Amino acid sequence: MIFAAGFGTRLANLVKDDPKPLIKVGKTTLLDHALDVTREAGITNIVVNAHYLAHRIVDHLASHSTAKVIIEEPDILDTGGGLLNALPHLGTNPVYTLNSDNYWFGQNPLSLLADYWNEQEMDALLVLGTRKNTFGYQGKGDFVIDSGGNLTRRSNQDSGLVYLGAQLISPSVISSEFGRVFSLNVIWDRLIHNKRIKGLIYDGKWAVIDTPYGIETIRKIL
Repeated sequence: MIFAAGFGTRLANLVKDDPKPLIKVGKTTLLDHALDVTREAGITNIVVNAHYLAHRIVDHLASHSTAKVIIEEPDILDTGGGLLNALPHLGTNPVYTLNSDNYWFGQNPLSLLADYWNEQEMDALLVLGTRKNTFGYQGKGDFVIDSGGNLTRRSNQDSGLVYLGAQLISPSVISSEFGRVFSLNVIWDRLIHNKRIKGLIYDGKWAVIDTPYGIETIRKIL
């Protein structure tokens, strides 16, 4: 599943006529980059959610993509709610999720997830990176990882590894008990408590494009 429903509010006028996933960086849009990553990993069942200017995403994909678009209406459902809403189209096997405002330089993150997935040990596996290998990112990181790959949240004082917008997750942990609109973070927190979430460290570079600074940074790199 490719998440493409957000408003992109920090991009202001840059998303006045097109949603953030249709912003061009280099020769392609962010959404097309995410689709390329997905197809390179051999994945054929692709779902894209849409909300803000959803018709533009539908039109963009209609001519050159087999991806199925699910429009979230009347409300945007956040990442957890969006994934729950899409589950009927994704099947019962573990699901890859990918953020459409991220850009990866290096090994395919989804292929990497497939190499490390072990359903006996985990219900979610996240791709993480060090802050020094990120572009356009201005936070302090998200998680701490131990020698066994288990994740915990970083403390308020310390820096952590950055979630790079790619994961593999079991649909069995996506539940309507969290409501209709909810973040994947509530699921991750439960999995942390149950020691059923792990991470792997990406050795390539990564960029997030959610501000004008991020767009300019990625364009210079490309």
